[in-house]
Amino acid sequence: MPTITDSLDRAAHENRFTGVVAVLGGSDELVLPYGLANRSTGTPVTRDTRFAVASGSKGMTALVIASLVEEGAVGFDTLARELLGEDLPLIDDAVTIRHLLTHTSGIGDYLDEEELDTADYVLSRPVQEYLTTSAFLPDLAGHPQAFPPGERFAYCNGGFLVLALLAERASGSMYHELVRTRVLEPAGMVASGFFRSDRLPPDTALGYLSEDEDAISNVFHLPILGNGDGGLYTTVADMHRFWTALLAGSIVTAGTVEEMIRTQVEVPDGPSDYGLGFWLRPSAEGDIDPQLVGEDAGVSFLSRHDRSEGVTRTVLSGTTEGAWEMWDTLL
Repeated sequence: MPTITDSLDRAAHENRFTGVVAVLGGSDELVLPYGLANRSTGTPVTRDTRFAVASGSKGMTALVIASLVEEGAVGFDTLARELLGEDLPLIDDAVTIRHLLTHTSGIGDYLDEEELDTADYVLSRPVQEYLTTSAFLPDLAGHPQAFPPGERFAYCNGGFLVLALLAERASGSMYHELVRTRVLEPAGMVASGFFRSDRLPPDTALGYLSEDEDAISNVFHLPILGNGDGGLYTTVADMHRFWTALLAGSIVTAGTVEEMIRTQVEVPDGPSDYGLGFWLRPSAEGDIDPQLVGEDAGVSFLSRHDRSEGVTRTVLSGTTEGAWEMWDTLL
């Protein structure tokens, strides 16, 4: 009878998968690397290769905000306008931090995923100009409010860039420093970080637009340095450290964690409901298991933590859609 490793190996071969599949924390751990991290140099993927996680980073942004809430610097129901001042005047004055965290703000999105193809060159300026949160302000501006705050769920990348900006203004620190000191270090995520795509550290995979051997990389498709809505690089081991630390109350308190992974908004047409920066899936044991998901040009990622078993399942991929077939096989 085929084992789960046999099934994953077959799926990886059939789909020309590049990435890492891992199950960590239980009695039957596995870490399976596949493909090349850099096709030009022939560098193979290893269990410790770092991959970008695209929108998986939104959970980190949410935790930065939550840590500021615990300090009293902001509240989940603080009005965004209190910190925005005269910036981004098209954002409704009634939009709160909670609206932004739950994708219910209704603000116009600078990257509307329903209208974009991940293979498109979507940034309005050269990618090397996007090094700070404030550098995104021209892109965030000029988008009219799509619907009244709180009316419904509509996935919004721009909302998490606004959250990064609010975090900077509430704390006096830059976004990347906030993530490092408030999330990555408390979680022991020693290999993770926001890295410039023109200065990637060793053991970091490039992203490719497809599984084809002649596919181009995503170097001109994404900001040179990610920010509040995406761009973190991590490993499968660090993702298990993240979930373990989060649920142990090592990043924010246990009470705050429970608030963040409680259903805040139902997503009728989606695969999961949503908390504060996290997708939520009901488990067979009746728990709510948190997960992070990301897809962008040359990036696909999913990590879910089974709270009853203490097991983290993660798929990191260096192609746009590579993670999904492997995830289905893993489950």
